[in-house]
Amino acid sequence: MAKYGKWIGGGLGWVLGGPIGVILGFIVGSMFDAMQSGQYEYQGSVTQTGDFSISLLILSAAVMRADEKVMKSELEYVRSFLQRQFGQEKGDQLILILRDLLKREISLQEVSTQIRQYMDHPSRLQLVHFLFGIALSDGQSHPQEVQVIQTICGYLGVSESDFQSIRAMFVKDMESAYQILEISPEASDEEVQKAYRRMAAKYHPDKVSHLGEDVQRAAKEKFQKLNQAYQDIKKQRGIK
Repeated sequence: MAKYGKWIGGGLGWVLGGPIGVILGFIVGSMFDAMQSGQYEYQGSVTQTGDFSISLLILSAAVMRADEKVMKSELEYVRSFLQRQFGQEKGDQLILILRDLLKREISLQEVSTQIRQYMDHPSRLQLVHFLFGIALSDGQSHPQEVQVIQTICGYLGVSESDFQSIRAMFVKDMESAYQILEISPEASDEEVQKAYRRMAAKYHPDKVSHLGEDVQRAAKEKFQKLNQAYQDIKKQRGIK
């Protein structure tokens, strides 16, 4: 119980209020029951970074349930993804919370509206990037899951162009490099260069430095995909 008290004492941030607070209460209750029975112990504080992690897990649960079934293999893919992004110990803790969340109905509009209210735009973009990583972690594109992510983006205030930009980082086609830069293949060389500078400012990892090293590391991966898309276009066009 001492470690449970330490977790509560760490500060729950803005997730205490609104619909996310209700869901978090369910999680805490489940944790308490499990710890009383000796199933697991949760350590660490939920601060600003914790707000991001909880938001990610809640939205991930909604995405995973999009096709009305959650396979054991899918959970293992997500566990592997979370361990790569956050480290093994934190990844294992997060997957335990996710298992509880998968048992609960989630109002995407209410949850996403609360996230939009309290979370800055770069952090919301990073959330969407994580959601695509989880949805496509098994190497397959599931239309229902992509549709749910698009719906989430609408509630989060993430534009259609930003949605398509991040989607193109995971779902490759002939125009994906241009979609990442949020331009059409008909754009001039000058427009390509301007678009790259605009997107580099939007996706720069420093924008989410307040969320901790784990999230910033993932943001660097997103930034690298932007750079690669720009290099691919330059090579295709012979731009020096």
